[in-house]
Amino acid sequence: MAKQLTPYSVPQFTLKDYSSFFLAGALCCTVTHGAMTPVDVVKTRIQVDPALARSSLLKGTRTIIANEGPSALLTGFGPTAVGYLVQGGAKFAGYEYWKKNFVGLVGGQENAVKYRTAIYLGAASVAEFFADILLTPLEATRIRLVSERGYASGLVTGFTKLASEGGIRELYAGFLPILCKQIPYAIGQFTVNEFCHEVAYRAMSEETKRSLSTTSKFGISLGSGITAGCAAAVLSQPADTLLSQINKGHGPKGSMVYRLTALAKQAGFKGLFAGLGPRMVMTAGLVAGQFLLYGWIKEGRSHHLA
Repeated sequence: MAKQLTPYSVPQFTLKDYSSFFLAGALCCTVTHGAMTPVDVVKTRIQVDPALARSSLLKGTRTIIANEGPSALLTGFGPTAVGYLVQGGAKFAGYEYWKKNFVGLVGGQENAVKYRTAIYLGAASVAEFFADILLTPLEATRIRLVSERGYASGLVTGFTKLASEGGIRELYAGFLPILCKQIPYAIGQFTVNEFCHEVAYRAMSEETKRSLSTTSKFGISLGSGITAGCAAAVLSQPADTLLSQINKGHGPKGSMVYRLTALAKQAGFKGLFAGLGPRMVMTAGLVAGQFLLYGWIKEGRSHHLA
C-alpha cells in the first residue's frame, strides 16, 4: 500500500503553477467546447424544440441544416468559447487548489488515501461552484441564441440584450440549475477519471509503470476520460434539460426551486433524459479531450499534477 501513497503528498504549488493550471484548463475547455458547438446546438434544440424532441443526433442535425442552413450549427459559438475559457481555467486551477488544501486538511498521505473519495468530491464541487459564477451569464446568452433564432447576432449583442431586458437577475436566472448540472458533471469528470487511472495503475508493478510507453499512457488517459465523460453526462443530464427550459423561459412563475420542481414533474423521467445520447457523445469527447490537452499543456510547461 505504501507505494500508492506518493500521489497524495501535499504539493507546494506557487502562483506561477496556478497560472499554468488556469491557462491549461482555459485552453483545453475552450478548444473542446468550441469544437463541440454543433453537437451542443443539436442537443439543446432537442431539449427545447417540440418538433425535434424525439429526434436522434443525426436526424436533428439534418433537420436543422435543411431548415436553417449549416451556419445554424455554429449558433452560440462566441459565448461557448468565452464562457468555457473562464470557467475551464477556474475549474481546473480550482480543483488543483482545493485538492491540495483538502489533502493538507486531512493530515497527510495516509489519511489522504483513506479519504481520497471525499477529497475528489469536495475539490470538484467547490472549484465548480466558483467557476459557475463566471460561466452562468455566458451560458444563459448561449442558450438564448441557440433556442431563439434571430435573437441577436452574436455574443456581445446577445449578452447586452439579455442584460438590458432582465438585468443581473435574468443573466443569473439559471445559476441554481447550472450548479445542479455542473457540480454533478465535475464530480463525474474528476472523480471517475481519478478512479479509472487508479484502477489501471493499481494492477501494474512499479517496473511496468516506469517503462510504460507514451502510447499506453495515452490509451489509459483516453479511456479514463471517455468513461468519466459518460458518467458526467448521465449525472448532470436532468439538470441540463431543466437549464435549457429555464433559459428558454418555460415553466411557471415563482421561485427557482418551484419552477425547477414543476418543470421536472412536467417532463417526467423520460423527458429529463431527452438528448442524453447526443450529450454522451459530446461529453465523452469533451472530457477525454480536456484531460489529454490539460496534461499535454501542463507537461509542456514542466509542471506536474498532485
